[in-house]
Parts: sequence; structure tokens; C-alpha cells
Amino acid sequence: MDILLIGGLWLDGSAWDEVAAESRALGHRPVPLTLPGQGDGAPSATLDDQLAAVLAAVDAAAERPVVVGHSAACTLAWLAADARPERIARVVLVGGFPAADGRPYADFFEIRDGAMPFPGWAPFEGPDAADLDEAARRRFASRAIPVPAGVATGVVRLTDERRFGVPVTLVCPEYTPAQARGWIDAGEIPELTRVERLEMVDLDSGHWPMFSRPREFARLLAEVADAA
Repeated sequence: MDILLIGGLWLDGSAWDEVAAESRALGHRPVPLTLPGQGDGAPSATLDDQLAAVLAAVDAAAERPVVVGHSAACTLAWLAADARPERIARVVLVGGFPAADGRPYADFFEIRDGAMPFPGWAPFEGPDAADLDEAARRRFASRAIPVPAGVATGVVRLTDERRFGVPVTLVCPEYTPAQARGWIDAGEIPELTRVERLEMVDLDSGHWPMFSRPREFARLLAEVADAA
């Protein structure tokens, strides 16, 4: 099965190298995406450009793919489900949640010179980055790609309620399924309150399991794809 891999902020497709290698060994077809503006030299890219790239990958799949969104890209994966509900076997949300209609995509940090650069590790101290050693942090920071302002501040538009019928797996790395369930029940993640088939799985890692636990992460994704 095709597994489309969409990295979060500051990441290009190479972030998935180890996960992809393990996924292939497990019999699946991983498709790591390098998004417009995040590795293809297009600093003026917009959220619509990134969604178009994801939808092109969905449409190119030989069969209904599993679409994996990491961190902020959980919203991109969910936008794909909104645009192609009949074409996606399952959405996997890793370390994040889809933004609601009308909300900015990812205006979390300061925009400078038309882009949102990696802000350093201070905002991520604690469970997010506890499993990344200093060498891993330096590698991440040196490779981090500033996210175009047109992506970070793009407005999320959701229009097709058939998205709620697409099965969703919520992978919980730096938080637990119990915590996620509490946020959903409290109405803090409105898009997930209406999902008809939602499952949650725990992953003992920080926010970037593709770097700290790639084999375990790949095996989890393979299990999800096998079930789909």
C-alpha cells in the first residue's frame, strides 16, 4: 500500500529516509513528500500550493493510500481528506491535530523576511525534544527550512463533511491517548469530535519520532496500513 508521508514545519522529504527504508522492508510503498517552499526552492509558496502537491500524490497512488501528517501537517493530511474523501483509505495524525475551518495553518512563531524560521529549541524543551541528543538537535537545526509566510499564515478551508467518514488513526508521541481523549471530549479539537472511526495509539517518543524512533514508527505505520 502507498503511504504518503507529510513532514511538519521546517522538514523536507528527507526527514522520512529511515522510516521509508523500514517501510519498504515491511512491504509497503512509502512516498515522502517535499512540499512547495520546504525544500524545493520556492520561498513564495502558499498553503494552497502545498495542498495541491499532497493531492497530486493522492491522485497518483495506484490504490487508495494512507496519508500520514506529522505535527502541523496533520492539517494538510486532513485537508486532503476533505478534498478527496473517496480516495483516501485512512488518515494518520502524528503529534498534532487538524486546525478548524477558518483558522490559520501554523502561525506559531515569528515571521521574518517572508518566512518562519526554526525558533531554536527553547519552545520545545520537555517531552517534545527529550529524546533528541545534542548531536540530533544540531543536525535538525542545521537542516531546518524556513516555512514561507504564505504557508504558515494560510487560512484553512474545509468544505466537505464526508471527511468525517475517513478513518483516522491518532498517533500520540509526546502525549498519551488519555490526554488526547480528554482534549477531544473537552471540545478543544473540534474536527476530531465528529470523526466516525477514530483510533488512538501510543508511541513512546518525542515530537519527532522519524528521527528518534524510526523503526518503531515505521512498524506502527505498517500495522495501520495493513489494517487499512
